[in-house]
Amino acid sequence: MALIEIENLKKYFNVAKGTLHAVDDISISIDAGKTLGVVGESGCGKSTLGKTIMRLEEPTSGKIIYDGVDVTALPMKEFKPYRRQIQMIFQDPFASLDPRMSVSQLIAEPIRSLTDIRNSSEIEKRVYDLMDLVGLARRLANVYPHELDGGRRQRIGIARALSSEPRMIVCDEPVSALDFSIQAQILNLLQDLQKERNLTYIFITHDLSVVKHISDQIVVMYLGQIVEKSGTRDLFANTLHPYTQALLSAIPIPSLQHEKKRIVLRGELSSPINPKPGCRFAPRCIYATDKCRAESPELREYSDGHYVACHYAGDAIK
Repeated sequence: MALIEIENLKKYFNVAKGTLHAVDDISISIDAGKTLGVVGESGCGKSTLGKTIMRLEEPTSGKIIYDGVDVTALPMKEFKPYRRQIQMIFQDPFASLDPRMSVSQLIAEPIRSLTDIRNSSEIEKRVYDLMDLVGLARRLANVYPHELDGGRRQRIGIARALSSEPRMIVCDEPVSALDFSIQAQILNLLQDLQKERNLTYIFITHDLSVVKHISDQIVVMYLGQIVEKSGTRDLFANTLHPYTQALLSAIPIPSLQHEKKRIVLRGELSSPINPKPGCRFAPRCIYATDKCRAESPELREYSDGHYVACHYAGDAIK
């Protein structure tokens, strides 16, 4: 059963030149205990999607249905119980932490604001339990974020996200600012926590090689829209959209014997401000025709659970 369902979600911003379509008619669902990977280039709207689902950004239209309840338009006072259930891990572990607060204070802050725990000794015990859970040594309780490396800072962010015992966590590029070896540690920690607590993840990243190992399903976004969504295994085995093919070709292979053909995207990006009819990827697509430039493709199911927004998917580009 789906823990969260997103129906026709839109988030537009009014800017000087018109209306920016940051998230444009997104529909997804995620089962409890599963991970949905959201992939795309910088500026495609994936982080805005995560923030809108969290209602850190209020949606322009559409529905956010959590555990069978439409929470889209709930007043913030009524939304607070759901805030406990849906938490977020941010991309930059340093920018997301108050530099004036120690590790223990940072972890205690959401415990005080989102839970019913008020006793100081109980809060302290909860802080130390969370530090143990995410692999932070207790001796670090009174140090400040600037004294720690990126991996430890991100562990603080994970501990803060877990403090209200959520069922779902939006992970917004949680390892992109970390060294490669530290990335593996954080990914392993997230997977272990998911197994232990049956957590549901939305994992936002620009790196398909990362999302491949953690996701059950993958959504590929381009300029605010979904261009392809599928189960992870099927997406990598049978990639149908030319944009997804280009992203996959950029994944390096650690081999001297096998040279990988790289698909280089050329042409100018379409503007997400007052977008014109037609496929938004058409200016960079080698398969684009007049039809692509005139008609917006619908997201259609080409095989069981595999959806693609392309006029010629499964035909010319397969």
